[in-house]
Amino acid sequence: MPLPAPALFAVSGLAQYGGAALAVALFAVMPSPTVAWLRIAASALVLLAWRRPWRARWTRADLAAAAAFGVVLAAMNVSFYVAIDVLPLGTAVAIEFLGPVAVAAVTGRTWRERLGIVVAAAGVVALAGVELSTGGEDSVRGLVAIGIAAACWAGYILLGRRVAQGARRSAAAAPAERPGPDGITSLAVGMTAGALVGAPFLAGAAAPVLGDAALAAAVLGIAVLSSVVPYAIEQVVLRRVTAATFAVLLAMLPATAAVVGAVALRQWPHGWEVVGLACVTAAIVLTATRRAPGAAEPA
Repeated sequence: MPLPAPALFAVSGLAQYGGAALAVALFAVMPSPTVAWLRIAASALVLLAWRRPWRARWTRADLAAAAAFGVVLAAMNVSFYVAIDVLPLGTAVAIEFLGPVAVAAVTGRTWRERLGIVVAAAGVVALAGVELSTGGEDSVRGLVAIGIAAACWAGYILLGRRVAQGARRSAAAAPAERPGPDGITSLAVGMTAGALVGAPFLAGAAAPVLGDAALAAAVLGIAVLSSVVPYAIEQVVLRRVTAATFAVLLAMLPATAAVVGAVALRQWPHGWEVVGLACVTAAIVLTATRRAPGAAEPA
């Protein structure tokens, strides 16, 4: 008997943020941007081996869209890891959700989207206020980084939709024996592009991985937990549930991140942090819609 969609989504969230908590543990060994780059590079290798994108029929437009998608994804992950180096995991994830909520508010046409951005903004103000009052310069750096991650997530969603639409057109036009790329195959190419673009700037500090098998295994674990498992599960969930149900499931993610942060990193939310998390969660329920494959939650 297959697992119900809520259980699958819970597994996805726990894997995703469990990977993030594991990444935090590596920040003492390597800079957080380098850990993020290693995650992208390792995820790209896993996805390339799994999907073998060279077997698909690619057009120049497909490749360009996938590459742009991957570079934005890499920038989002690097800025997210810079943020969780100094911010609580649950706080960072909640603030990052301002990106997709803003996309929904700009592209939506109902009162729900408009109200959602107001509620999300109130939650972000509450969370940012707590951090600024307690963390000093490190919190400013973390809030700037997570703001960049939120903006990149908005771009990731818009590019992901374009990639998914292009994949469907290519699949329809391609001969049966060599179909066009699907969403996960495009993700494999995109992550490869992101890793290649980031390599000149971030790969140099990754030298400790080359001589430490345990460290290399940890990086591979981060890649599988935070990228491969959540993306694959979301594709299954999207095919099973309605848009409304998916919105509610998506709203579990900030709470899941807060739970993982509390258990794994001893980052217990209090007071206004709880209020902020609740506001962001409500905003996600108000604004989330069923997104196309390729627009998965990636952090």
